[in-house]
Amino acid sequence: MSARTLLPVVAPAIVVGVVCSLLFLALSWIAERLQDVLWDDLPDALGVGGYSSLWIIVMLTLTGVLVGLVVWKAPGHAGPDPATMGLGGEEPLAPRVLPGLALAAALMLAGGPSLGPENPIIAVNVGLMFWLGRTLLPASPAALWPNLASAATIGALFGTPIAAALLVSEALAGRAMPLKGSLWDNLFGPLLAASAGALTTTLVASPSFDLGLAPFDHPGLADLASAVIVACAAAVLTMLAVYAFPYVHGAFGRLGHPMLMLPAGGLVLGLLGALGGHLTLFKGLEEVKEIAADPEGRSAGEFALLTVVKLAALLIAASCGFRGGRIFPAVFVGAAFGLCAHALVPGVNASVGIAAGVLGVLLAVTRSGWVSLFTAAVLVASPAIIALMCIASLPAWLLVTGRPQMQLSEDGRALR
Repeated sequence: MSARTLLPVVAPAIVVGVVCSLLFLALSWIAERLQDVLWDDLPDALGVGGYSSLWIIVMLTLTGVLVGLVVWKAPGHAGPDPATMGLGGEEPLAPRVLPGLALAAALMLAGGPSLGPENPIIAVNVGLMFWLGRTLLPASPAALWPNLASAATIGALFGTPIAAALLVSEALAGRAMPLKGSLWDNLFGPLLAASAGALTTTLVASPSFDLGLAPFDHPGLADLASAVIVACAAAVLTMLAVYAFPYVHGAFGRLGHPMLMLPAGGLVLGLLGALGGHLTLFKGLEEVKEIAADPEGRSAGEFALLTVVKLAALLIAASCGFRGGRIFPAVFVGAAFGLCAHALVPGVNASVGIAAGVLGVLLAVTRSGWVSLFTAAVLVASPAIIALMCIASLPAWLLVTGRPQMQLSEDGRALR
């Protein structure tokens, strides 16, 4: 393929990258300001504890009511059932659906359910960029805009284009290339959009996934054994939730109305939050940093409680209709699991435990090897950890491949 064919993609890719990043940052800013009101200002004004058991139960239930109203009344019902949505790749949503989906996602992020922003903001950006692209440049290929928007948003979410490049290359494996050329020809536009999105996010918000753990430079055989065992054990634990997913989803579905499903789910999440504490609320990224800052500060039982409660909260939130993604809370589950292993067996290095736990949980939840490896490696930010995670991913992959994943088909069956 000649450069003349690729050059026309440059300007659209840069524009899409910047716009998608700004939309993601705007949604995050709105959710964070609303979170401050709901969890700090309002309880202070009422004279109650912001993270008391009663307030957690009330706020999660109220969040279910508010999101239920949006899903019930908004045009397009705030998008399709989130249990059927993956990390991009779906058909672009109609423009009239996007405001309701964005509102439902902002309320969810602020209210405390254990889901992340990735699925709804990708769907919003894909739908908006597809509509704008086809309106302003009708002669452009229809597939161009979803590819650019999803890559740009993933770059913005992770603050680096590498995650987007890995995901796009994984999506292209075994399929006919959209463009007649090499893999890098087909990655050119998405990678540029992801770079623009990541750079915009970095310049505006300076995100960091690095947990600030102690340096890990010289892995040994004990570290390799720890990584393999922790990754496999985390994958097995998470598969219990994956197997339960269609049944829990079906139980909420039998309630038959979003104003029953979402408040009921919010109540259950409130009870789980009261049991696990404030660290088991929200998408989990800031909470991961808090527990990783002091690996010795909790007992194995406390880390185990955080792991089980957060995994249960992820299962409930993903089943009852809250609009959100499953990657960010899964990272918390994996980190808590790895720290539990470290607390049980001090010989398990905390960095190795966290990375391997995250790897195993994400393999089970996403069935994406690249996302799992990338996230596990970027949290620890140590080159020595990458080889360990590559080896540990292989037996963990054997445990999850060919089995159900945490995503359902439209008829409620688990995808494999």
